[in-house]
Amino acid sequence: MTTPDAPTSRRPGSDILRTAIRRNVGAMAWGTLLMGLYQAGETAFPIALGLIVEHTMRERSLPALVLSVAALAVLITVVSLSWRFGMRILQKANTTEAHRWRVRVAACGLQPVARDVDLKSGEVLTVATEDADQTADIVEVVPMLISSLVAVLIAAVALSVASIRLGLLVVVGTVAILSVLSVMSRRIGSSTREQQARVARAGAKVADLITGLRPLHGFGGNHAAFRSYRKVSAEARQQAITVARVNGTYAGTALGLNAVLAASVTLMAGWLTYEGRIGIGELVMAVGLAQFIMEPLKLFSDMPKYVMTARASAERMALVLSAPPVAAPGTGRPAPGGDLDVDCVRYGALQGVKFQVPAGEFTAIAAYQPRAAADLASILAVHVPPDGYEGVVRLSGQEFAELSVEAVREQLLVNPYDGEIFGGTLRSNIDPSGTSRTVPEAVEASMLTDVVALHRQGLDYEVRDRGSNLSGGQRQRLSLARALAADSGVLVLHDPTTAVDAVTEQLVARNIAALRRGRTTVVITSSPALLDAADRVLVLDGGVVTAEGTHRELLAGDEGYRLAVTR
Repeated sequence: MTTPDAPTSRRPGSDILRTAIRRNVGAMAWGTLLMGLYQAGETAFPIALGLIVEHTMRERSLPALVLSVAALAVLITVVSLSWRFGMRILQKANTTEAHRWRVRVAACGLQPVARDVDLKSGEVLTVATEDADQTADIVEVVPMLISSLVAVLIAAVALSVASIRLGLLVVVGTVAILSVLSVMSRRIGSSTREQQARVARAGAKVADLITGLRPLHGFGGNHAAFRSYRKVSAEARQQAITVARVNGTYAGTALGLNAVLAASVTLMAGWLTYEGRIGIGELVMAVGLAQFIMEPLKLFSDMPKYVMTARASAERMALVLSAPPVAAPGTGRPAPGGDLDVDCVRYGALQGVKFQVPAGEFTAIAAYQPRAAADLASILAVHVPPDGYEGVVRLSGQEFAELSVEAVREQLLVNPYDGEIFGGTLRSNIDPSGTSRTVPEAVEASMLTDVVALHRQGLDYEVRDRGSNLSGGQRQRLSLARALAADSGVLVLHDPTTAVDAVTEQLVARNIAALRRGRTTVVITSSPALLDAADRVLVLDGGVVTAEGTHRELLAGDEGYRLAVTR
């Protein structure tokens, strides 16, 4: 399922850059006008000095000198204000555009149907932050490029008025400098793309390690994990050094060529003055322009590098924005409060599993193999597209393939055994949307009341990132409370009580049965308490349902079941 403005075909980075420019054409036009005025004013300053010197030496008039100084003051004011407001417009447009792309990338990651992106979550995070910012820089780069060109052209025209040789020298020198730097900028683009990819891989690696930090410490794998991250980070560092070396060569070459051009203009102006072809005022103007022109030339020569960097980032964003969805779901909506039917499903460890949960029944599934339990939960959560497995899953009599993913998840909630806990408060974790009317009941049913009562803030108690200030059992009960507060028509819980003690588990099992009475509930578990609270138990062994009955019936008549679930 794609959002209305999401692309459905391959979208190259150049299209993304064109979209950014098109959306900000008004701001860029005003920014270009003001920055062009700034550059024109900067260029006019040495021209005005040359004219002042020329007329002062000729007329030697104090009023004329005062008028010239006043004109310079106006020129300085125009330069200052045009820079201030021009940069304000461009930087506002830049940051706004970066925000838009960050939101677009995040929206792709949060869509109900995952996209077929060959990137890890950490890499997508880098795309949504650094690459979005660097792509939006094109909004600021283009006006700066045009305004720098304006300054160079004004300088060339002004020098041409004094001497055609000086004007031609500036034009030919600028073209030569840009020709050399455009070739070098291609190397910067390729190096930058590789650096961005390696930094993204390093970010993905550290994100994975932080996610699994607790188990890594548990079996002593943290040192090996650190070494693997260090290797990936060292590769990113080496590529960053390569990029820095290329950028340094580029900047040094640009500065050297600009200095050669400025020196050439100064020397030629001095020679023309010596020969009497231009006056002292024109010499002052030429020397001033030769010094000034280095700034717009430097800015002008830096632009290809920024353009290549923006394009490299846009290409990486295109990997996410243009990636096709892993499945093309239907558009139907299931009837609320229906049954759940799994019909001969084959996927992973599932070997033709078949069962039906009538509407309003509390069914427990005792899965002897953890892999089979995980595969079943993935299919019910629509993490596996319907064409990714054999068989059919129906909700309220309609096949998953006919239904939209959003509609399925509105009616059927699958709470994983490793449900994430987010930074915020207990309340925001239990009711992220702020719309649930059953938060108190969910807190009581999940036996989270002791955690709420333990802190003066109650449900507003602050929860740190990934629930690091909660115990394992508290995190699991908080995840369960969130699932119960959603009050969905069909609820699937996967091992919801593995981290709580036996007494609490018994109470939670009874509470779930009471709170969910009359609504369809499936619990994939090996907990005797939950199995005993269920209306019916299905035994999932070898990827198929091998037995069913109440918990007590199975205990009495199935030796394998008794050995598997009693503890």
